[in-house]
Amino acid sequence: MTTTWSSPSRPDSGRPSRRVGRAARTACALLPLLVLTACDHGGDRTPPGAVPGAHGGRFEKAALADGSRLLITTQGGVRVVGTDDDSVAVDGRTLARWTGDGGTHTLDLPCDRGDARAADNCGGMPLVRVPSGATLTVRARDAGIDVSGVRGELSLSTVNGDVTVQDSGTDGARQHLVTRNGSVRATGLAARGVGAETVNGDVDLLCATSPDTLDGVTRNGSVRVTLPTDAPPYATDASTTNGRSTVDLPAAASGDHRHRLTLRTVNGDTEVHRG
Repeated sequence: MTTTWSSPSRPDSGRPSRRVGRAARTACALLPLLVLTACDHGGDRTPPGAVPGAHGGRFEKAALADGSRLLITTQGGVRVVGTDDDSVAVDGRTLARWTGDGGTHTLDLPCDRGDARAADNCGGMPLVRVPSGATLTVRARDAGIDVSGVRGELSLSTVNGDVTVQDSGTDGARQHLVTRNGSVRATGLAARGVGAETVNGDVDLLCATSPDTLDGVTRNGSVRVTLPTDAPPYATDASTTNGRSTVDLPAAASGDHRHRLTLRTVNGDTEVHRG
C-alpha cells in the first residue's frame, strides 16, 4: 500500500499519501464504533419473545411456561401477583431486563437513582404479574416482598423489609421465606415443608395445608403458627428465652417424626394452634 502512493515519477505524491493516510486512519477509528453499534452494546437487545417497554424499558412481557422457574432480582422490593395468563409482565413505566435459558428465566429490576425509569425500583414496590403456577425465587433488599396467588414453590429473601405471602404455594413443595430486619407473614400458605426466618421481626404463618416439617426462627420477635383444624399430631420443639410458649396441638407419639415443628426465638413468644 505505501509504495502505491510513493511513486518517484510524481513529485507531489506526498500530498495524496497524507490525505489517504488520514482517511484510512479515520475509517479504522470508526470501525470499532460501528461494530459496537451493530452488536447493540453487548446484549441490551430485547430477547426474542419479549415486548420492549413503551417508555424506554428493556421489557414489558414474555411467555413463561407453567411450572418454569422464574428468578426476580431487585435492589428494592417487589409485588408479585399470580394470574391465569402464561406470561410474565411489568408495567411499561418499570425498567426491567429479561434473560432466559431453558426452564430458568431472570427478570432484573435495576436501580439507578439518576434514571427516572429506574428510580422507582430503588426501594420501591413495582408490580410483576406471573403465571400462577410459576416456581418463584425473589432476591430483594431495602424493601419488602409481597406475593399473592402464586401456586408454585417459593424462595423469597430480602433485607430491611417484610416478606408477605397470601394464598400461595403448593402442598408438594418446600417454601423458603427469609428476611433480616423485618417480619415474615403468610396466610393461605400451602407447603410440604416451610422454612421461615428473620432476626428482628415476627414470624406469623397461617397454613392452608399441614406441612411435614415447619421451622420458624427469629431472635427479637414472636413465632406464631396456625395449622388447619384437621392437622395431625406433631413432634413440636418450641422454645424462647424471654417469653412464653403455647402449643395447642396434639403431640405425636414418641419416635414419630413424620410431622415436625420447630419454633425458636430469644425475645418473644412461640405459639402453635389448630384452626
